[in-house]
Amino acid sequence: MGSRKRKGLDINGWLVLDKPAGLTSNQALGRVKWLFKPKKAGHAGTLDPLATGVLPIALGEATKTVSYPLNGRKAYRFTAQWGHETNTDDLDGEITARGTGKLPSAQDLSVICDAFQGRIWQVPPAFSAIKIDGKRAYKRAREGESVVLPERQVMIHELRYIDSPARDRSRFEVTCGKGTYVRALVRDMGRELGCLGHLQALRRTQVGPFHERDTISLDKLEQLRHSADPRALLSVLRPVESVLDDIPAFEVTQADARRLKRGQSVLIRGPAVLQTKGQVYATSQGRLIALGEIRKGALYPSRVFHL
Repeated sequence: MGSRKRKGLDINGWLVLDKPAGLTSNQALGRVKWLFKPKKAGHAGTLDPLATGVLPIALGEATKTVSYPLNGRKAYRFTAQWGHETNTDDLDGEITARGTGKLPSAQDLSVICDAFQGRIWQVPPAFSAIKIDGKRAYKRAREGESVVLPERQVMIHELRYIDSPARDRSRFEVTCGKGTYVRALVRDMGRELGCLGHLQALRRTQVGPFHERDTISLDKLEQLRHSADPRALLSVLRPVESVLDDIPAFEVTQADARRLKRGQSVLIRGPAVLQTKGQVYATSQGRLIALGEIRKGALYPSRVFHL
């Protein structure tokens, strides 16, 4: 008996969604899948329901590159609420402790930003998607378990105080590396200041190569779906290779492209080969063919694309 064909349309590329507040990342992904009807889809980097902003969604062959934006820098704008902590480290949780220190001044906040830049240690929130013995931490926490996750090092490239729209609320911008929790950052800043705090609002403005300016809303996608132009919805997609800008690219012949697609290695010539280390990708006539590594002058494919 032959294998069943995967249902859906042959759509490939990246969509940079502006996720609205109130939806989980998986719910937002579900809306996109309903609109595009792709054979495959996945998102790169979970956002909490209260958060808005950049949620990259991979369609079709782009799902083979979904790890690449996750390894890049992320940037956020966020608002901290001072005065108390919650069990979720954000406004959706229950109050667990109240601060005894005075509310911070603008100078206090500028100084605290300097203290939290570079490589820092961070304990992820108990209500997080990290798995403990195969079960999500937030599920254990919701069931009343005492969840204490081990601290880990994260990278804060830049943390900047913007302003304070109210005496007990302050706005910041942060650029950080993989695995950073902004909720935990606010919690730890509040403890250091002595006033305690939790995350009140969060907007992601960058994930790897994708920026806030690249985003499109679900409402706009709905409009495009009902447009008279059948290609309008597809016009917002970015190429699969959009996430591979930092990886060396090599052009191969059509014959070599066929070999790579069969999983076979091909010889790569030229001076650039000697200086190339790590992953590369191959193109042929403007089409992405494969991801792989160069060893002893040959390109060995690890992922092949059917575009």
